[in-house]
Amino acid sequence: MSKILFFQTVHSTPRIHPRIVTSILSKPLIIPSVSKCYSPIFPFHSISLPALKHHFHSPSFSFPSSFPTRAFDDSSSSIETQNEKEEKVGEQSEIEEYPSGEMEYEKISGWKSFVVKLKMLIAFPWQRVRKGSVLTMKLRGQISDQLKSRFSSGLSLPQICENFVKAAYDPRISGVYLHIEPLNCGWGKVEEIRRHILNFKKSGKFIIAYTPACGEKEFYLACACEEIYAPPSAYFSLYGLTVQASFLGGVLEKIGIEPQVERIGKYKSAGDQLTRKSMSEENCEMLTSLLDNIYGNWLDVVSSSKGKKREDVEHFINEGVYEVEKLKEEGFITNIHYDDEVISMLKERLGVQKDKKLSMVDYKKYSKVRKWTLGLTGGKDLIAVIRATGSISRVRSPLSTPSSGIVAEQIIEKIRSVRESKRYKAVIIRIDSPGGDALASDLMWREIKLLAASKPVIASMGDVAASGGYYMAMAAQTIVAENLTLTGSIGVVTGKFNLGKLYEKIGFNKEVISRGRYAELLAAEQRPFRPDEAELFEKSAQNAYKQFRDKAAFSRSMPVEKMEEVAQGRVWAGKDAASRGLVDAIGGLSQAIAIAKHKIKIPQDRPTTYFHLSE
Repeated sequence: MSKILFFQTVHSTPRIHPRIVTSILSKPLIIPSVSKCYSPIFPFHSISLPALKHHFHSPSFSFPSSFPTRAFDDSSSSIETQNEKEEKVGEQSEIEEYPSGEMEYEKISGWKSFVVKLKMLIAFPWQRVRKGSVLTMKLRGQISDQLKSRFSSGLSLPQICENFVKAAYDPRISGVYLHIEPLNCGWGKVEEIRRHILNFKKSGKFIIAYTPACGEKEFYLACACEEIYAPPSAYFSLYGLTVQASFLGGVLEKIGIEPQVERIGKYKSAGDQLTRKSMSEENCEMLTSLLDNIYGNWLDVVSSSKGKKREDVEHFINEGVYEVEKLKEEGFITNIHYDDEVISMLKERLGVQKDKKLSMVDYKKYSKVRKWTLGLTGGKDLIAVIRATGSISRVRSPLSTPSSGIVAEQIIEKIRSVRESKRYKAVIIRIDSPGGDALASDLMWREIKLLAASKPVIASMGDVAASGGYYMAMAAQTIVAENLTLTGSIGVVTGKFNLGKLYEKIGFNKEVISRGRYAELLAAEQRPFRPDEAELFEKSAQNAYKQFRDKAAFSRSMPVEKMEEVAQGRVWAGKDAASRGLVDAIGGLSQAIAIAKHKIKIPQDRPTTYFHLSE
């Protein structure tokens, strides 16, 4: 059977360079695109949905190579009986209050300060930092949600956040100097970093941003800092946000390809890109809502940070400002300086002589400094953090790298080891996934549900936890998301290509000998579905959707009718998902940890050890 993979990326810049690469006959048809579009997808054997990239990340669309079986069937695997389920749904429980997890800075003093100084003296050479140093971090490009080893390149969100925490308490660090350049990550990660910048400021140390190239996302981070500097030639593109959708219906029609798509859920729009020539009303409604959430949040945060009215910030953006001088005049940046001028200014601030070099420690070196050295570890209570990032597959492909996506069999192994161990008091499942294989998602859901029956499990969602990503999260007792985490996408889309007209054009012929009424259902791409095949295909898609929706309702203790209202393949921003019962609390990993402490009834200020597991 023919397959299709469809990749999209959404940017805030107006430069679009679409590229189409096709390979027909026995190979999959692959159509990469660099357009501003957004479409969630949940294929039969593949659950997937985009994360936010500059606005949104890349979704994937793939048709199954075999017909689905019972990937969503929980008839023989329910942990609770039907009566218990009905009682649970019928309960009118009070809304639980969760701790915020907000950092409360306390300066290290007394005996503890002496111990920290002693640890610094005996630290390994690569973990030593000169007193009065400035921590410099260049935030640009991709930011992984996974921990990275000391030999890995690239930025890691956990290490960025940990560096802020360490720097706040490290007596050797005088302040932080951030270089912020174009970021290739979602708004969830940006929100998490911004929260740690604000927490760092509680230490009383300075934090300065330098922005040579700056869009909405970069400025959103920079305005959390005390001061913002930019060179005279800086690229500022604060023009607003856009979403675009591309449609291939007319293209495929011209080359003789007929997509036969079965979509369950009126907001499941991935099939529209193949069959339609324009945007549907439902897709437009969903995209508009998501864009309004992002843009509205940006205006609110920037106006609050810069002490301006929301309408004044919006008016400024609508003027199409590109001159750095204008940004300074209006108070959006502190001053116009080159990097060396900012460093000279820091020397003066720290009392360093002009002919001396400013002591600086970069992101990579400071990541090697252990929290133990600063007295930030300890405690008998152990909380496991299982990180699941990327597309979901059941087994690892021979060609895949160790960090390429979520492999169900490996995650399940980690979950079982945590469940069987008495060392861990609670578990955080950190999810940043657009989805993937439906069977793999269901198997992980089952294991997380079993884990939650033995100890508290909190799901913390990053840029995106939708379709398969949300499938995993909904097994946890409590779900925490950022304001703009892409959430939900409970729906189904599947289909196949009819390549008959294309084969006729190029002189290709294919004949099939089969046994069994439906043997050619997916094997015969040279013809359309027969009426009975189309009916079976539709019923199977309906069945897959019903099982996914019902399991979501069961997991969230919600009547099926109410879940149906928020399902239908719709993607919600985190704060909208919270108001509809798909999410319990708004926050990042720190709040998830605070909730875990609350669940196991230990004081928020008690030291706790976090043990990170990843795929």
